[in-house]
Amino acid sequence: MIDAVGNPQSILLLGGTSEIGLAVVEAFASDRPLRVVLAARPSDRLDAARARLEARGCAVETLPFDAEALDGHADVIGKAFAGGDIDVAVVAFGVLGDNERAWTDASYAVRMAQVNYTAAVSVGVLLAERMREQGHGSIVAFSSVAGERARRSNFVYGSTKAGLDAFYSGLTEALRPHGVAVTVVRPGFVHTRMTEGMRPAPLSTTPEVVAAITVDAVRKRRELVWAPPPVRYLMSVLRHLPRPVFRKLPA
Repeated sequence: MIDAVGNPQSILLLGGTSEIGLAVVEAFASDRPLRVVLAARPSDRLDAARARLEARGCAVETLPFDAEALDGHADVIGKAFAGGDIDVAVVAFGVLGDNERAWTDASYAVRMAQVNYTAAVSVGVLLAERMREQGHGSIVAFSSVAGERARRSNFVYGSTKAGLDAFYSGLTEALRPHGVAVTVVRPGFVHTRMTEGMRPAPLSTTPEVVAAITVDAVRKRRELVWAPPPVRYLMSVLRHLPRPVFRKLPA
């Protein structure tokens, strides 16, 4: 269980090669070794992530997980909890995709929506069921500021994150009576492999900064955080700009 100062004993990372997700696990592991379950497609990157955490003294298990294989989600979650309670579950998988292709290629857009939204809902329902049964736990879902107001340059991706955000924000309320916390994290531009080669947006940040904010939020049972915090005020301004003005902003 999570102790009195907010330190978990076990973490499940869905999206086991996510740079932000791994930074969160490492931030928690800085206090003491953890039992970690990394769920992702088998790859050299997954093997490297396991070795990286084992070097910190963590007991690491890997599970094959494909976000698009919805029928296999229940089996993955079941295996993750088979070794004992999961204190913190992090939903950190997703695809950024090519917006120009996404709004002109139906199959591509559907795949993006299935990975970023449908799969996230699927694992969210399964995690909620397990954590209700164990009577404790915390779920972290990585949303994005892109979901707060769609821009021409990333509106397909933004729409999927808006859906994820709404689902997990609602799950927060549904699980509150059961002693289970949900934290929605809305990062701005984060320097990762996913954003490599892209022009950084204002208030861009790193996985380590996002992880520190996330860990603090879990420990304090905060339900919604922005990373970095000032991006909250930037998005508040952008959200209320008249459409003709918003349309003229740089993509």
